Amino acid sequence: MNLVDPEKVEQCRRGMVDENEYDDMSMIFTMFGDSTRLKIMSALFTSELCVGDLAALLQMSQSAISHQLASLKKTKLVTSRKIGKLVYYSMADDHIKNIYRMALEHIRE
Repeated sequence: MNLVDPEKVEQCRRGMVDENEYDDMSMIFTMFGDSTRLKIMSALFTSELCVGDLAALLQMSQSAISHQLASLKKTKLVTSRKIGKLVYYSMADDHIKNIYRMALEHIRE
C-alpha cells in the first residue's frame, strides 16, 4: 500500500525555503523563547533606551540586560548607537513588533 501522494509532496517541496533561511528563522524564534528578551523588546518598541534604563525598568542587573541585548543584537533584531559613553538600543524594524503583537493576540484569544 502506497501512502505517499507524490503531487502533494512535490507541492510542499516547492513551498519550502532554503535550509539557511530555516536556520535564520529558528534563531529569531529563539529570541522569543526568553521572557527577559520579550520584556526588553516590548520596552524598545516604545522608546530607544540605554542599558541603565532597561535595568531600572526590569529591575535587573546591567550585566544581565547587556547579555540579553548582545543576543538580540547578534540576531539583528536590535540596533545600537553611541552618544558619548552611553549606548542606546532600539528595535531594528517593525517586522519583529508584528510577530510580537500576533503572539500576544494569540495568547489572549
